[in-house]
Amino acid sequence: MQQTTDQQYMLSGVTVLDFTQYLAGPTVTRLMAEMGAHIIKVEQAPMGDPSRLLPFIQDERSAYFVQQNRGKKSLCLDFDKPESLEILRALIPTVDVVVENFGPGVMEKRNLDYTSLKTINPKIIMVSISAFGRKSPLSHKVGYDFIAQAFSGIMHMTGSPDGPPQFVGLGIADVSSGVHAFAALGYALYHRERTRVGQYIDLSMIDAMFHMHEVNVQGHTLSKGEFVPLRMRSHHPLVCPCGVFKGPEGWIVVLVLDRQWANMCKAMGRPELIDDARFATNAARGENQGELIPIIEAWMQAQPSDEAVLQIFEEHRVPSAPVMSITDILKHPYFKAREMVRTVPDPILGEVTIPGFPLKYSEFPQLPDIQAPLLGQHSAEVLQEQLSYSNETIAALQAKGVLYAEDR
Repeated sequence: MQQTTDQQYMLSGVTVLDFTQYLAGPTVTRLMAEMGAHIIKVEQAPMGDPSRLLPFIQDERSAYFVQQNRGKKSLCLDFDKPESLEILRALIPTVDVVVENFGPGVMEKRNLDYTSLKTINPKIIMVSISAFGRKSPLSHKVGYDFIAQAFSGIMHMTGSPDGPPQFVGLGIADVSSGVHAFAALGYALYHRERTRVGQYIDLSMIDAMFHMHEVNVQGHTLSKGEFVPLRMRSHHPLVCPCGVFKGPEGWIVVLVLDRQWANMCKAMGRPELIDDARFATNAARGENQGELIPIIEAWMQAQPSDEAVLQIFEEHRVPSAPVMSITDILKHPYFKAREMVRTVPDPILGEVTIPGFPLKYSEFPQLPDIQAPLLGQHSAEVLQEQLSYSNETIAALQAKGVLYAEDR
């Protein structure tokens, strides 16, 4: 790890060689860039990261790519030329971390796998993100977000039990596995600071998804198979009230456990329900939710507005929230106060609105001023700073087509 005398950000001095593309891998290095790490994004000529072609695109610039790759230096190489692999291997002693999410065998084919890299830099930390894991009976299979949602049981639990399984409408497997890898990497860096020993992190998207299950796994095994987890529609099969309720205007989520049940009854002006045998325990409420849900929705719909319902719940400390649309979120003061909806600069698009940085550190309240790179924008800079290449050497590599940059 490179040391600096003035560490402006928590990861200042950490250099990452980033082979990632699309979403899962770039999530790792996106978070690191926001914390001040020096990210060298390796892209293959002539396309670069394929997410540069994903919508929404304006002026031939992908906002999807911008969101996931701000703060990274783009080094674009023609991987078919031997000089490119020589450059990549020469970079290994100068970096702390390597992150990749290629398909099976891609890194091994080019001798860029962990076994090869640690002979060059024994302190290197490498993270591989894949659908089925690198050490796995299914490691040969390729996979994306929906594949992981399906194979991990997440899709089986989403939707209506009498309808087809449904996917979660965002890249939950990609982003979750990226965040898992980001967390694992932080501890690997901490371990290396104490021991000077690097290591390899094998991160499976399916593992990250399956890790989210709670009662689904334990309930099925403890009941010896009697409890069969299945899609829930809008309400939990064992806990009630726990689901999506129709309010006077829109949809309201309520999650009430035993400690909140009395408050819920008082909020609705129905204290007699507290000790009603049908609803007196969590188990009873789960069994009799067909009777309880209409009672709650009838009370809600008798109120003048969703906001009135939520205000009453808040006064009685009943956990609840409106089901927010993206349009609602962009206007809501909570997200503005938390800086979770932010507008960032881009050299092509001008300004892009993206989700904010979710990690709030007391000692690092300010985020770095960063932008997403053009393809190959920093190739010369990287080779000069990391490898001390001369202008003449860089010009020769450009002339041979080893280095590539888009002309904007």
